[in-house]
Amino acid sequence: MNANFSGFLGLIHLALVVWAAVAILGSGATQLQKVLWILLVLLFPVVGLIIWFIAGPKKT
Repeated sequence: MNANFSGFLGLIHLALVVWAAVAILGSGATQLQKVLWILLVLLFPVVGLIIWFIAGPKKT
């Protein structure tokens, strides 16, 4: 899957990925879970963000 983000959409995607990574790192998940969630968000750009938003670790 080749996601090509450029311009304004690229900036929005970057902001969402950074926001997701900060939220994941601040969650109560274990270190392994945090790494796996971040990899999911990075490897599957749109789908990973949607899955994280629905089922990701919540801040405790």
